[in-house]
Amino acid sequence: MLQANGTKAPGLEKTRVNVAAILKVKGRRVVTTVSDTSLLDITKQLRIHRIGCIVITCPGGKVIGIVSERDIVREIARAGSKVLKKSVEAYMTKAVVTCRESDTIDRLMAEMTAHRFRHMPVVEQGRLIGLVSIGDVVKMHIAEAEMEVAALRTYITTS
Repeated sequence: MLQANGTKAPGLEKTRVNVAAILKVKGRRVVTTVSDTSLLDITKQLRIHRIGCIVITCPGGKVIGIVSERDIVREIARAGSKVLKKSVEAYMTKAVVTCRESDTIDRLMAEMTAHRFRHMPVVEQGRLIGLVSIGDVVKMHIAEAEMEVAALRTYITTS
């Protein structure tokens, strides 16, 4: 934002909060499993860790899928509880949309909204390094908005 004299107002520069900032706050821990894990075992891990999804990786650590609580509930509603004995490979999302640490929260919100999912693995150089949820993105977006409001208040009161 520019002041009347054409110079930038101090503290009002547009911030570009990115995934790295989210991971710095929430940490980089991600619960993963392999594709032959049963859906029942997946549900147990979701409960134990109090999380909404699990990233599926191959033995080398590359992301090959993701499965959420919603995916599992949808399959149980469609085919009954017998699916819980099957491996996650048949039910996981294989076309996983990922992000990088340099991606902005605006990009994440756009992707999550367009594709209708709530979790996005963070991948750098082919390696899983974190996981961001829509809740993380919203929390950071609110914090960014609060900082902008504070900067505007300071600008108004000191001008």
